[in-house]
Amino acid sequence: MTYRAVSVLRSVSLVVAEDTRHTAVLLKHFEIKAPMVSYHAHNRVARLPRILDALGRGDVALVTDAGTPVISDPGQELVSAAWLAGARVEALPGASAPMAALAVCGMPFSSAHFVGFFPRRGTERRRFLSDVMEWPGAIVGFEAPHRLEACLADMMVVFGNREVAVCNDLTKKFERVFRGTITAAIADTQSHPPRGEYTLVVAGHVEGADNPGPFSEPDSVTRIDALRKRFDELASGEGGTRGALRTLVAESGLSRKLLYREFITRA
Repeated sequence: MTYRAVSVLRSVSLVVAEDTRHTAVLLKHFEIKAPMVSYHAHNRVARLPRILDALGRGDVALVTDAGTPVISDPGQELVSAAWLAGARVEALPGASAPMAALAVCGMPFSSAHFVGFFPRRGTERRRFLSDVMEWPGAIVGFEAPHRLEACLADMMVVFGNREVAVCNDLTKKFERVFRGTITAAIADTQSHPPRGEYTLVVAGHVEGADNPGPFSEPDSVTRIDALRKRFDELASGEGGTRGALRTLVAESGLSRKLLYREFITRA
């Protein structure tokens, strides 16, 4: 907490909190007795009129459970509504996992792309990763502990064995950062079972460099052989290569561009 943030919380007429139980601990620590109201994904529509009414009569502070409000947290609709109501909106910068992860990752980058949470489902996640695989800057995103290993495995399939920083509970007591290749990061999850919150920084594509492509590691041989066998099987049918690609995209969750390059361009 910055001195400015504490000062603002003491001066506002209402504190809007993602979870009032968590924020109550914070306010108690700084001996702040401002009234609170909860605002989260499940009640944001019902709460909005009350918050805007309070904003019309005085200053309101928006607080999230961790990190920065609105950054993959509730609050976007509230901030937009506040602007439309003619209110002045100010940010009180504090802990932000994406910026902290970029600062600690030690990877060279001239630009970075923050993508929020990676898609939950494997098919959607692989399709998303194949869409961003040629982005030139570092890719920064959030992942839940129970999906971490699966997410890294999909990155290995789509990106190849790029450098990655796996940042766990940044700015907290048990902060931990693993930096290495994606295969090494997957192995690390076996000795350090995932728990807490994760921010991943993946090295971006470098044009003209020796970028390890999809399926380039030994661990991916079985995967690519199975896909190639399925592609050949489909291509021998009435749909030909075009139909085979369309079916394989639907079955694997990988992009048409990636599969076209792997099975047709490199054939």
